[in-house]
Amino acid sequence: MSALLGIDLGTEGARVAVFTADGTVLGTGRQGYATTFPRPGWAEQDPEEWWRAVVAATRAALAEAGGPPVSGAAVATTASTVVVLDGDGRPLRPAILWMDGRAGAESDLTAATGHDVLRYSGGSDAVEWLVPKAMWLARNEPDTYNRADRIVEAVDYITWRLTGTWTASRMNACCKSNHDPRGAGYPSDLYARLGIPDLAAKLPPEVLPVGAVAGEVTGPVRDELGLRGRPQVAVGGIDAHLSLLATGGLAEGRLSVVCGTSNAFVAEIASPVYTPAIWGPYPDALRDGFWLVEGGQVSAGSVLRWVSEHLLGLSRDRLPELWEEAARVEPVEHGLIVLDYFMGNRTPLRDPGLRGAVLGLTLGTTPAQLYRAAVEGVAYGTRQVLDSFLDAGVPVEEIYVSGGIRHNPLWLQTTADVLGRPLRLVGRAAPSRKAGEPEAAEPGAGDNLTLRACAVIAATATGAHADLATAAAAFTPVTTLVEPSARPAYDDGYALYRQATEATREVAHRLSRPRGEPRER
Repeated sequence: MSALLGIDLGTEGARVAVFTADGTVLGTGRQGYATTFPRPGWAEQDPEEWWRAVVAATRAALAEAGGPPVSGAAVATTASTVVVLDGDGRPLRPAILWMDGRAGAESDLTAATGHDVLRYSGGSDAVEWLVPKAMWLARNEPDTYNRADRIVEAVDYITWRLTGTWTASRMNACCKSNHDPRGAGYPSDLYARLGIPDLAAKLPPEVLPVGAVAGEVTGPVRDELGLRGRPQVAVGGIDAHLSLLATGGLAEGRLSVVCGTSNAFVAEIASPVYTPAIWGPYPDALRDGFWLVEGGQVSAGSVLRWVSEHLLGLSRDRLPELWEEAARVEPVEHGLIVLDYFMGNRTPLRDPGLRGAVLGLTLGTTPAQLYRAAVEGVAYGTRQVLDSFLDAGVPVEEIYVSGGIRHNPLWLQTTADVLGRPLRLVGRAAPSRKAGEPEAAEPGAGDNLTLRACAVIAATATGAHADLATAAAAFTPVTTLVEPSARPAYDDGYALYRQATEATREVAHRLSRPRGEPRER
């Protein structure tokens, strides 16, 4: 029996899972890596650490699975994590992570071009995307930019490490590099206007749709990973976007929200909608003839971790005690508003210069109140994104949530309450535990939408299923329904959150730039 391999390169580490052809998990592995923050708003990682993590996690997963032969593999990564390489594929500098906001001025310049292809991205490229980051490199590190043979997305880099062939995921190219699959492909004229006329030559030359075969794992890499068989590597893509493939189908009206370090929202629609409040609509990004739309919060679970671990100084084994105490605090009545813009705003405001804030502090404020307010602030940010989808006319009938939120019952329930909608949690909610008890295990691969989506893609590429939609239906996950409770106070809290965002905007913009540096907005 041959198996399928899913590789998920996340913000904090690589996760790998081995699946049977029908979606049963045989083995999993995980290996972490570090993020550095050289300056406020910057975030970088070492691509060589990624590869070492992929190797370690793959070997662990295969060992747990019993070493079955593998027929297919697929890769998903964070989007807009940009790798700069020489002609031999060696990194010329650390990778610029998705959450890095250094290219704000360059993002603004994309809007000024008025280029027609930007109608697919709300009129401009976001600060996180590959094109503004390439512009920043050309303007601030010209020697590195000029030496670069490849400037690519992380998913394309890992696919190249596996196969030795440079191909681009059409999903990433369309969503993050302004590639137009229904027109001229890479828009070289736009790149020229932006001062990077040679960017197209630095991108992968062949753009392939999700599920196509990028190549076969090379012999040396098979040995390095401990693989048996000659697996075909399918074209993967953006972790959150691919999550739609693991919700059990591709019906319109289904919204996938991956809640972790950041929150990513994605839906596939039959007819395009155009608004600057949403990224997209991206033509043919996942399937031919359909459109993807996305939104998100740059900081979500990372805000809660910052409050609990860095500000309050709590170890992870004490978090259940904090959650229980914060759950007893009456919503909104604590008198605090937390803004979740710790690394700026992704959508609907598209403002990398916003910053996090806590308003309403008194000498009587307790840790539980502060944490409760932070959970509510993240949930308000989620509602702000959902409202932008609904205002644009994106049909939202079912909301699937996944990711680290499953471990935090307060965050999960508060999100349902603030949205006023039931949530379908992929997998089973983590059982509650008391302080001092062992920490809940990482989500199983069956509960990890990204890994399950990779299995769907690999199954399609190997011919086990006719197309992505058929494979997605065959890999239906277990879900838990989370019903909202009636909490009208959250409407007042959400209104204050929106008001506080506007009230602090000018100050946040001043604080977000280095002293003496003019703001180019």
